[in-house]
Order: sequence, then structure tokens, then C-alpha cells
Amino acid sequence: MSAWRAYSRRVRRRGLDADILRSISRGESETGSKSPSLHAPSPPSQSQGYDEDLIREQLARNYAFFGEEGMAKVRGASVAVIGCGGVGSWAAVMLVRSGVSKIRLVDFDYVTLSSLNRHACAGLNDVGTPKVVCIERNLKNISRWVDVDARIELWRKNNGGDLLEGVDWVVDCIDNITTKVDLLKYCHDKGIKVFSSMGAGAKSDPTRIQISDISSTVYDPLARAVRRRLRLEGVTSGIPVVYSTEPPSEVKLLPLPEEEFQKGAVKELGVFDDFRVRILPVIGPLPSIFGLHAATYILCDVAGQPIPNPLPIKNRRKLYDRLLRDLLNRERKVTGVDINRLPIDEEDVSFILEDLHRGRSIVPPHDVPSKPTLVRWDPDRPLSLENCVVMEQSDADKHTKQCLSSEKTQTPEELWGAEAKRVFESRRAEINRYREAMAF
Repeated sequence: MSAWRAYSRRVRRRGLDADILRSISRGESETGSKSPSLHAPSPPSQSQGYDEDLIREQLARNYAFFGEEGMAKVRGASVAVIGCGGVGSWAAVMLVRSGVSKIRLVDFDYVTLSSLNRHACAGLNDVGTPKVVCIERNLKNISRWVDVDARIELWRKNNGGDLLEGVDWVVDCIDNITTKVDLLKYCHDKGIKVFSSMGAGAKSDPTRIQISDISSTVYDPLARAVRRRLRLEGVTSGIPVVYSTEPPSEVKLLPLPEEEFQKGAVKELGVFDDFRVRILPVIGPLPSIFGLHAATYILCDVAGQPIPNPLPIKNRRKLYDRLLRDLLNRERKVTGVDINRLPIDEEDVSFILEDLHRGRSIVPPHDVPSKPTLVRWDPDRPLSLENCVVMEQSDADKHTKQCLSSEKTQTPEELWGAEAKRVFESRRAEINRYREAMAF
């Protein structure tokens, strides 16, 4: 009996291969070209005519993971991917490879040569083709039964409801802040589940990529801008996102060539008034990882096996709370004023400890403190991101007494040496670059 089943599957596969070849030949003869026509109808769904045994064989690994009930939910799910570039294309491909049978692709943009370093589907033959058409053709080649609704449109809040109608999940892969905030606000108000991708550009460390609620994001300039605008709209949490905790680097938007300014108003170069015209450097693997995070999160949720509690950033929130509280008490003693709030917050504490000082004391030989403490460095300057350093608690107490108190006897450089002063100045320069990046 097992031999007969194996023989039957081989026969069905040969029949499937023949069907695919006939379909490709028929499509090329109708269009007269291998490139898709914008006016050609989308290929019809083949779900009813496709053998269920072959579907299950193709999705065997997913069935083994999610089980019958979970895969029934996945195959019945409908997902809209808004923005089909480097992140959205990878999310769409993996959703369909995993069994999602209805997917809507929304993007107004076209494939360019520069898209090929990060797009999941695009090749040289696709340059000049709408991104959604390129992805649709690829998805049909992966899954004979998938229902793809490709829309060459820009999502706008005044008429975007139609593009989200009937979907179970929305994947937000928009890189324009205003449109992104409008989409997230709309989904939040309408009770539509949405997963948002933050900034994958100008990042290079894949170990810093993680999933969290929008309210817990740090360091990511796009996430910070989105979070602040959503807060003004009354949305403070409840939106899962993928983002990177990698601090902003020196990589920035590429400048426009001088000749572009000579042609007239620069804003006319953009597709829309509120879309950027300068290029943000991106290395290809990072957007794909963001897209795979989004697809994985949604698949697990749809299948009834949601990720229960994404790992918080370094899992050190209690430490940051203590450092901030101790710093507040230390500043009260130094200034003699009952201060209620410091000019730095918990996010800044995390940045100072983890990324600016790499978890090490500013005091040579820069050991990892057993009980790290934050303290103001220069007594003549107010506490700020630039004027706050990490020390062992005993060193911080010594620094406070000899450099910060009314009975101070030494300058920080005299107490800790020229090497500590050099490190302090180096960290200040890093903070200036950080502030420029966070002004995104």
C-alpha cells in the first residue's frame, strides 16, 4: 500500500509539472513577453483544483509544528502586507510558504535596480515592474492555491479602509512616518491586529533585532518618532513591532547631488510631498530578518501558539530603575535641592550603561562593576547625557565626596587620571552623534 501511495504521488507530481509548463507557455504566448503586463488579469486561484495531499506534503513541516487545528487556522487566515519592499516582500513570501492562503499586497512603488540588494523576489527582469506584481508572480510559483490580491496603491487614512477589509492581520512595512502612524492609529481604533516594522536602514548587527511592544522600544529613531506621534493620538501600547536596539551609527541619509538642487525645488523629486527623497543606506540581510520576524510572530498568533512574552531588552529593567533612583538621590545630596525629576530617563540610563560605556567603569582599568552606579562627572556642568558616567559604587561615593560636594578637593582628572578624562571626552563625541541620529 505504501508503495502504491508513493507511485501515486509521483504520477501527480509529473502531472503538476506538466500543468505548470503549459500554464507558463500559455501566459507567454498571450502577453508576447516574459514580463508581466499591468493590464493582464491576475492568475486565478487554483485551490479547488489542487490536490489536498500535495498541499499537505508541501506544508508537512508546518503541520508537524502547528498541528491540524493550528494549520487549519493558518490556511484560513487573510493577511494584508502594506509596503512591499525589502521587509514586506520577505514577510509575504514566508507567510505564503507557511500556508497562508489569502494575502493582499499594497504598494505604489516599482522595482528598481537598487531594490535588488534586499527584495525577496525581484530580479533583473522585474526592474520597472510594480513590486506587488513581482511578488504576486513569485507567490503563485510557490503556492498554486494562494489567493493574491495585488494593489498598486498607496495606503491613505481617508480611503485606506477598503484595503484592510476582511483581513485578520496587517503587516506594516511603510517607511514614511506620517503614513505609518496613520495606519497604526487606524488599525488600533478599528480593532485590526497589526504588526509594525521599525527602521532596518543603517543597521548592521543582527543580534540586536527583537520583537517588543511599541512602548518598550529604545534607540531606534523611527520607533521613537512613531511612538511619540502615536502617544499624541492617544495610542500608548498594544502594537507589536520588530526593531533593532543597535544604537544609531555614523551611517546617515546620503546627500543629494548638487545638480539635483540646481534643477529646482528638491521636494518635487519625491513621489509624494511627505516622502523622503534622500537614500538611507541599507545592507540587504537586515530588512529580510525584520520581515521574517514579522511573519513568524503572525503565524504563531494565527495558529493559536502566540509568542507569550517577547524577551525584554537585556532583561535589565529593574537595574535601570535602581540606577535612575540612586542617581536622583545622589543629585539631591550634591545640589541640596529636592529634585523630583532628572533630565535623563530610563532609556537614557540603558544607553549610558550598555552602549556608551559598554557596561564598564570609566575608571581605569575599566572593569565591569559588581554594583554599577551612575554619577555626574564634571561638577561645573549640570547633569546630562554627556555629563554622566558609570563607576563602581565605592568609586562613585569617592568621586561625589572629592569632586562634587561643597568640600571638593580635586577635579575628576586629578582624581582618576588623564586616561579617564580621555574616555569621558570620547564618550561625549559619541553622544553628539547619537543626538544627531535621534533627531530623525
